[in-house]
Amino acid sequence: MNQGMRLTAWADLQRVREQLRAEAAARALEQARAEALRRQQQAEREWFARAVGPVRPLRPSQRALLPSPPVDPLPVQTQRDEAEVMREALSDEFDVETLLHTDDCLSYSRKGLGPDVVRKLREGRWAIQRQLDLHGHRTDEARDALGDFIRTCHQHGIRCVRVVHGKGLGSPGREPVLKRRVLRWLVQKREVLAFVQARPAEGGAGALVVLLSAAQD
Repeated sequence: MNQGMRLTAWADLQRVREQLRAEAAARALEQARAEALRRQQQAEREWFARAVGPVRPLRPSQRALLPSPPVDPLPVQTQRDEAEVMREALSDEFDVETLLHTDDCLSYSRKGLGPDVVRKLREGRWAIQRQLDLHGHRTDEARDALGDFIRTCHQHGIRCVRVVHGKGLGSPGREPVLKRRVLRWLVQKREVLAFVQARPAEGGAGALVVLLSAAQD
């Protein structure tokens, strides 16, 4: 082997040695990092154990994990549609005058009911079970509140309620505007059998006592 070939072989050998040393150094660095991480995690576990104290593993549970039942979606649109139908059904233009008895006390009874129904209602034979006070309501608010109130009471089997509409003393011209509207709305409700002006102790001219039909099973 001539001198040039020997120099080339020696240079190649040096490069191989340098590469091996670099790889060995990289492996050593990686091992050092892994060892440092292991020591850090061990130190954290020991610190946690000292802070928390002795612990016991939980016993395995024998309970079956059942999926949660799905929650029924709220029928928001249906409720809105029903509210809109109710609002349209209770007309402010309904002519109620021919249906009212205006003797000493205002009263109304559905066709076919005997006179004893109104008389007993006036005498307080029916116990008032619920009350709705419409003071401070605007017209649309009062109409919706009254419709919701009558429907809910009927669904729960409540038969006798009081609706307070006020005497209209605070209205322009001291006219009982809301009272007239409540009369129109009530006679349009299929759940309403009869109503009378409340007795003085129950609100007098500012309230009505309303008899509802029995809820159908």
